[in-house]
Amino acid sequence: MQNVIPAFHIGTAGWSYKDWVPNFYPKQQSNNFDWLQFYAENFNCVEVNSTYYTYLSPKIVEGWIRKVEDADDFLFTIKLHQDFTHNRKYDKQSIKSVSENLNKLVQAERLGGILIQFPYSFSFNDSSAEYIRQLNEVFSSYNQFVEVRHSSWSNKSAYDFFKALNISFCTIDQPEIGKAISFEPVVTNETAYLRFHGRNVDAWKKSLTNFGKEQSYEQQSERYNYCYSPGELAEVIQKVKAIYCKVKEMYIIMNNHPQGNAVVNANEFMNMLGITVQKMKSSLF
Repeated sequence: MQNVIPAFHIGTAGWSYKDWVPNFYPKQQSNNFDWLQFYAENFNCVEVNSTYYTYLSPKIVEGWIRKVEDADDFLFTIKLHQDFTHNRKYDKQSIKSVSENLNKLVQAERLGGILIQFPYSFSFNDSSAEYIRQLNEVFSSYNQFVEVRHSSWSNKSAYDFFKALNISFCTIDQPEIGKAISFEPVVTNETAYLRFHGRNVDAWKKSLTNFGKEQSYEQQSERYNYCYSPGELAEVIQKVKAIYCKVKEMYIIMNNHPQGNAVVNANEFMNMLGITVQKMKSSLF
């Protein structure tokens, strides 16, 4: 019996990082050199994180679409604004601002879905479940990937809840500190979404003690400063392969962005799977 391999969307969380020069982007760049266009030649997906911090102008999104017009099958996943997830205070204008940009990507056939990322403090209970249910209704027109970080979500009741709403349960890899959720791929619909934050335990612990304090970009990013070894990636890939038969699509997003580590590991991931940007759907057997 032939094994069925899901369609892969592999990329990084964001693409606009100055410290990716010259590790990824060339040091010498012409006036018309564009980072997103160059990125889209190497990967077929990107997770947009700037949308978590600000409500972007539709013109910016239109610019993205133009820049990737030559990249067949390139998709954006959009991280939902923090008003909806961390502040949990939003209004009709907030919804309109987000939806307008999502719809532009849908019309251009460039939207993979929306990432709804909750903080570690968002544990599993009736109130949290009801809040997710409300967001699910608000954004019912789009694929939804929900990231929760507390281990209380690792149970059959939570998985069944996600399945009932047809939401992808986002699998994350990060240091297992306290009650942090562990890396175990969970399938709740036909799409798997996996995010890799790195395993920099010391920096992660330090970031927790500095929570709420003013920090520089470098200080904020330090906990993601990690490069997965080939052995660690091989271990991860074995778990990824175990869910091939359960999904039709799989997103692999590297968020260990400092110094271009995410780019390195995303490329290694593709090489170890035996796939390329031109052929993200490939038999490994």
